[in-house]
This record gives sequence, structure tokens and C-alpha cells, in this order.
Amino acid sequence: MNIVIVNGSHRKDGATASILNAICQQMKKYKDIDIYMVHVADMKLNYCVGCGVCYQQGACIFKDDIEQLSLKIRNADGIILGSPTYASNVSAQMKTIIDRGHFVMEQLLYGKYAISVTTYENYGGRDCAKVLNKLLTYSGATLCGTIAFRKKAPSNLLEEPRLTKKIQKTANRFYIDISQMYRGNKRHRHIFQSIKHFIIFRMGIQPFILNNRTRYGGIIKRWDEAQLRNLYRGKEACK
Repeated sequence: MNIVIVNGSHRKDGATASILNAICQQMKKYKDIDIYMVHVADMKLNYCVGCGVCYQQGACIFKDDIEQLSLKIRNADGIILGSPTYASNVSAQMKTIIDRGHFVMEQLLYGKYAISVTTYENYGGRDCAKVLNKLLTYSGATLCGTIAFRKKAPSNLLEEPRLTKKIQKTANRFYIDISQMYRGNKRHRHIFQSIKHFIIFRMGIQPFILNNRTRYGGIIKRWDEAQLRNLYRGKEACK
């Protein structure tokens, strides 16, 4: 089982990274998981310029670390996104990844499980979490848990009993959901999320793309590779 963890904070030893590392250590207790953790501080990121080439051809004009990360995520079974809170939103680096990562239209996360992590000191942390959660669910992922933690500086995050308990509980649920899927057992159904995704994709994204095939040929190509073109429309439904 392959997991991708993205630290959207430029600080590799900050509050967000500390929680992500703690989740990582919790997951490493399971011997059947490979974890790939990336820090935005180590990435070369180009801003989206709105050219639309990715929609037409299925790939971005910039061949940078975001394209490599997107491929890693595409081949993963689960994803964990973490970001500090800046002005009640995600970091600039995380927003760049969101803009360029082939998430929503391409349904990059369909069939995957996910966790979101946000940290904050004053306010807006839950607004930031909503940004990540919308991205994850709109992109097809099943959200296993959200950790939105308010840091009281100066303090050691991992000495907070409620936080450590939350990390352990969320990581364990994440592992159970992924392992059931990976082994071909009956999946844990998150029924409300399934209904939400049906409405978003079947009523919004899917007909829009299929009615504009020339302009969005790259997206249809990606759907065909992931067998998503007929999702919710016929025999491929709910696979």
C-alpha cells in the first residue's frame, strides 16, 4: 500500500510537519505500507498561468516537481495533505499544488482515502481545513479524518494528550480503510460522502466535460486511463 504525505508548510520542523511526522510514525507500525513524504520547501513550484493546456492535452506545460508529485499521488492508495493557516486559507505553496495538481476535473483521487491536517494559532484553522476537505472530496477521495489543531505557542504539540489521541485514532482509521480496499475486502462505505461525490461528479463535472470534448480532451483521456468516463452512467458505476 502506498501513501503520499504532503507538508504544505515551508517549515520542515514546524507545527504542521510535527503532526504529519507523528501520523507517519503511527503508519510505519504497519509493515505493509510504503510512505512517500514531500515538503514544499524542497519542491520547485511554478504558478498556474491559466493556459488550459492540461485540459486539452492531459499534461502541464511546466515539467516541474508538481507534475512528479501528481504522478505519485495518482499511483497511491491514500493521501494526507497538511497546511498551516494563512489568512484563513492554505499556504501559497499548497494553493499552487492545488491549482496545478490535476485534482478536481481529472478526478485524481477517485477510489483513494485521505486525511487533512491544518494548524493555526489565532483563528481560521477550520476554514483552512474546509479548503483541503473540499479539494479532497471534490477530487473523488473518501475523507477518513480531519485534524485542525490550534497551537498555543510556545508548546510541544506532541505533549498534548487530545492531539496524540486524535492522531492515533485518525491514522488507525485511515489504515483500516485502505487495507480493506487493498486486499479486496468489503470497503468501509462513507455513504454521505458517496452521495456528495455522485452529485458533484454526475450532475456537474461529468456532463460539462463530455459536452465540451474538444476543449477538454486531455481530461477525457485521463478518465479513460482510470476507467472513469462512464462512472455513475452504466456498468462502470460505483466500481
